[in-house]
Amino acid sequence: MNKNTVNPERINIIERGPLPLIGCVFYGDPFHSKGGWDVENEIGLTWKRFMSLYEKNKDVIERYRVNTDTAYEVHIQPEDYEETKKFYVYVGVEVKTLDEIPLEMFGKVFPQTMYAVFTFKGRDIFRGGKYIWQQWLPTSEYEEAYPYLILAYDERFRGLDNEESEIDYHVPIRLKGGDNK
Repeated sequence: MNKNTVNPERINIIERGPLPLIGCVFYGDPFHSKGGWDVENEIGLTWKRFMSLYEKNKDVIERYRVNTDTAYEVHIQPEDYEETKKFYVYVGVEVKTLDEIPLEMFGKVFPQTMYAVFTFKGRDIFRGGKYIWQQWLPTSEYEEAYPYLILAYDERFRGLDNEESEIDYHVPIRLKGGDNK
């Protein structure tokens, strides 16, 4: 097998209701200080900030938290992404309600939609996006429904350098030519 070939472990199509998250946000070029997947780039630093605030506000967050073994990293592309190469990175956890949000944190609700869920393992976690947008989406019956991508981290993620690590990529989709509803 070619070492540049990406093979997802699994691909599932699911319907998911609104996804409310409490977390932290970064806007800009997340690879400005460190390129690629690195715990010291702006994404890694956003995770560190989130984890610190989570610990500080644990009693509030855990009162509303859902799915306690999963945390999410969402990449949101604004309309000017192609020109600026800047996007939003939102990291957080799912909650039942956004009624009580710690002051330093932000709430965000992602819409109800269908998702293509890709599970990538080992080195493929770094190349998953390229596979999805350059190979899978163009040949599938689906297109992007919204300009964001959700990475789901759970107990299967064991670190960036661990070949046994797995990450689920959730891509909001709709049938080609369909609407977002």
